[in-house]
Amino acid sequence: MMRKKALAALAAAGALILGLTACSGGSTGSASAGGETGKAGGLITIIVNDPANPYWKTEGDIAASTAKGLGYEATVGAHKGDTNTENTLIDTAIANKSVAIILDPANADGSIAAVKKANAAGIPVFLVNAEINESGLAKAQLVSNNAQGAAIGAQEWVKQMGEKGSYVELLGAPSDNNAQTRSNGFATVISQYPALVKAGEQVADWDRTKGHDKMQSLLQSNPSLNGVIAGNDEMALGAVAALKEAGKLSGVVVGGFDGAPDAVTAVTNGEMAYTVLQPVAVFSEKAVQMADEFIRTGTAPSPEKQSFDCILITKDNVAKMTGAFTYSG
Repeated sequence: MMRKKALAALAAAGALILGLTACSGGSTGSASAGGETGKAGGLITIIVNDPANPYWKTEGDIAASTAKGLGYEATVGAHKGDTNTENTLIDTAIANKSVAIILDPANADGSIAAVKKANAAGIPVFLVNAEINESGLAKAQLVSNNAQGAAIGAQEWVKQMGEKGSYVELLGAPSDNNAQTRSNGFATVISQYPALVKAGEQVADWDRTKGHDKMQSLLQSNPSLNGVIAGNDEMALGAVAALKEAGKLSGVVVGGFDGAPDAVTAVTNGEMAYTVLQPVAVFSEKAVQMADEFIRTGTAPSPEKQSFDCILITKDNVAKMTGAFTYSG
């Protein structure tokens, strides 16, 4: 059902900014310290991981555009996975009297203190893309349905592997719950096929360069592997580069996760088997709409944690991609 809603929303938009209705209902509370209930306006601070990654750049761009469209000022900062930098950005948001913070948390545990600090200053926090390991602090936690996305990706990967072969896995940052959720989702599917044998795995921290270097290392010890499954597109693209350099990309099935533009191109060119589109444009806009709703009415989203189904992108349907991280259905 959620997948149908996401597809319908993306089809109706035809562009990056999607016209979703803000979530209402749930508990009420006071507006942020930087504004007054019933009045939109003021600064919304948006904090992402690293805009060098097109996924996180889209996250920040969509949130900022949505905020400006609703009559707010917006600023985008990046913590690059560092909780100390994240803490400094939260301090700046407080000093600038932000009316809300949209945060892609740096660490499931380490970002809890940052959210608490914002709360103490009376600034509501809306999390996107990743969760923290404590409920009741953020007004909302909006994420992709990573288990569902991992399952549909793994199913496609198994099919293209012919249900047999030797493979390796590239994992995301251990501090991000999404990394383990996706890996578990892959394993749940792949474990049903005993002829698929994992030859190795490496943590590449969501990074293309690390994905390349880790893939080189894995190739040295497993020169005859025929599959790579990666927790995100950047790592998958790094693996593709390493395989091409070694002259071994042909016959190796590489799967990714995000729906990044470079990955979509790689799917089109046959260098990657698929990517799993995360609806980052959807939940980034939704988070700002929720913040606006809370600022104007004091109404907090319900439930706090909400997930959005992912979409499998293969060579068969890649032509339906209409822009960065958007799909026409």
